[in-house]
Amino acid sequence: IGVGCAPAFLVCTVFIARYFPASRFAMVSGVAMGVGGLGMLFTGTPLAWLVQQSSWRMGFGVLAGLAALAWLLIFWKVHEPAQPIDEAAPRESVLQAVRGFGALFLLPHTAGIMLLALMTYASFLTLRGLWLGPLLIERHGYSLVASGNVAMLSSLVSLFSPALFGRLDPGPTRRRRWLLGFTTLLAALFAAMGFLHAEWLDVGGSVAVGLLSGYMVLQYSDVRSAYAPAVTGRAMAVFTMALFLGVALMQWVTGVAASIAAAQGADPYVAVMLTIAAMLVVGALAFRLLPAPAH
Repeated sequence: IGVGCAPAFLVCTVFIARYFPASRFAMVSGVAMGVGGLGMLFTGTPLAWLVQQSSWRMGFGVLAGLAALAWLLIFWKVHEPAQPIDEAAPRESVLQAVRGFGALFLLPHTAGIMLLALMTYASFLTLRGLWLGPLLIERHGYSLVASGNVAMLSSLVSLFSPALFGRLDPGPTRRRRWLLGFTTLLAALFAAMGFLHAEWLDVGGSVAVGLLSGYMVLQYSDVRSAYAPAVTGRAMAVFTMALFLGVALMQWVTGVAASIAAAQGADPYVAVMLTIAAMLVVGALAFRLLPAPAH
């Protein structure tokens, strides 16, 4: 399933990068991410109800049918613009493609972009997918349903924020400053949630993280403007890989931090939130201090 989802996600981003003007790239990417988030909501309560009423086979069958429907819609409606024959790029061998990916890492500005990518999306998914429920239940005595409602609200907000930030894209001259500013703000929010132990902050902060997660769509625009059109697809692939590797890394690191804190008799959620904040700061510093692309 993961092998199938990865290229399906990536091909949408690459198609938008190639065939939409730069001024609309962030907005269209944000809309695509928001629509994709609707699918995540569907695989929550509605799918659980379907499985409960029938079986797991029915759940997988419905998902397979929806995937086939999406493929048919793309086959019917989505077509690459015609290009002159003499402009068509020759197909690369696998070895040439691998060398092309390696060449991206030799560019001085790749490191900063990818290190920030490792931390941003991971911070939202680590909170929303791993720690939010236990935090609300153990700190504030929430029930599973109540904590699930907060998580649902955070998810709903995150559906619309990418399109919003896409429309607000300030352009290449100020975009990097926006990325730094919002990453720093996100780190401060996680640090406050770690230190203050306030119920209103933990609930409101989780919703605010969902809202602020929309700024991450600006990273796609930053990647597009940082690399030549000939390597846009490869750059997007490496960037997407960094996003999801970051999710795995941050969830593992915060788990280790929580275990160490619990063993020392400290509050594990303080350790988790401060670890997320620290990793965001590391990503922001790398993005700021390492070489930037020449626009």
